[in-house]
Amino acid sequence: MPGALWLLAIQGVLGALDTVYYHEWRARLPARAALAHAELQLHAARDFIYAIIFSTLPWLAWQGWWAMVLAALFMAEIVITLADFIVEDHVRQPLGGVYHGERAMHSVMGIAYGAMLAHVLPVLWAWWSAPTRLVMAPPQVPEALRWALAAMAVGVCLSGVRDLCAAFAVPHGAWPWRIAEQQEWRARR
Repeated sequence: MPGALWLLAIQGVLGALDTVYYHEWRARLPARAALAHAELQLHAARDFIYAIIFSTLPWLAWQGWWAMVLAALFMAEIVITLADFIVEDHVRQPLGGVYHGERAMHSVMGIAYGAMLAHVLPVLWAWWSAPTRLVMAPPQVPEALRWALAAMAVGVCLSGVRDLCAAFAVPHGAWPWRIAEQQEWRARR
């Protein structure tokens, strides 16, 4: 599990950089929610999955049938990401497509996620054969890593809430981007 948690932390850092730089700064997706609502909803769903993973893996053992729940979350993240690849190609057409650096970032994140899963699968298999329960069983990793992942859980959860607010046009959900930017983007279509 230590290798999985370090890779999960790398995934969290890469995801944060991708969100802040590409989704927020370059594409300003929350201000373009009229066209990007499907992408924002996918991002929110994935964010909530990561919030669960970041907040539990450093502390809990998902034993018995809970191991299948965790496996389902891992699979759901993959399905959401594949759907996101398709949706973002459509949403980003008016911007000239998905940015090249963003596409490369997504590839690196996919590799990190696969490596993390390779570390988690043997643990999941062992948990599957245990009695069904969630057990406090922190793996042997530095305490700082556990708390960094907990902080990432809070951050990714807040990001998911932000994406949902923007997707459903909650007042001020596009902050700090102005709606005028959204209208300008529509005019360029």
